Amino acid sequence: MTGSAGSSAEPDAALRRSAAHLFVGDLDVPRVTDDDRHHVDRVLRLRAGAAITLGDGAGRWREALWAPEPEPCGPVHVHSAPAPPLTVGFALLKGERNEWVVQKLTELGIDVILPLAAERSVVRWNDSRAARHHERLQRVAREAAMQSRRVHLPFVGSVQPPGAVTGSVVALAEPGGRPLTMQRPCVLVGPEGGWSAAELAGDRAIVGLGPSVLRAETAAVAVATLLTALRAGTVRPVDDRPAPH
Repeated sequence: MTGSAGSSAEPDAALRRSAAHLFVGDLDVPRVTDDDRHHVDRVLRLRAGAAITLGDGAGRWREALWAPEPEPCGPVHVHSAPAPPLTVGFALLKGERNEWVVQKLTELGIDVILPLAAERSVVRWNDSRAARHHERLQRVAREAAMQSRRVHLPFVGSVQPPGAVTGSVVALAEPGGRPLTMQRPCVLVGPEGGWSAAELAGDRAIVGLGPSVLRAETAAVAVATLLTALRAGTVRPVDDRPAPH
């Protein structure tokens, strides 16, 4: 649902076609970071007066003109947070694949992203590395949200064990599981070595992603794609399909 503090023709279209989308702390007196200014000036090469959009990361945004300090030129629009919130947890990966997963989950529209230290994860972050990597993943999510014109910034959690993510809406992705539905909008994806017996123990719900054996990062993106499509109504759960004739 979209509302506004004023009127503007096709506000969502203006958001999509803006030359750049930036997050700022104050929509009335916007101040951009040095990194964002460098990106707009040196990478996008926007000229003064180019049409951009500004967001606060919490659903509020407005049109503006690019300048050393952007000049707001339209009303403030408000997007309600999509419901239910979608969460994808993924076991830590080698190299830059963690950043790639966070980038793609953000682009697809996941609301909460949880890096996980599974028992069979090859990668381990000590306390100092975990803080540094967490900061990097937050930065990647912010950049991806700007690129994809999101108005709500995703929450990127600090690394935690899968067992710390609890609740009736949580499911583990595992071959042979049931199809995804909106009853389990929080799905955790394990490492390429799979979940341990201890992690699968108990009454954890299990959901499947089809017959193929997927790389861990592919599974995370597949989960995100299915969850966002289910929430948007682009696809329907298996039980909602019409009976064959």
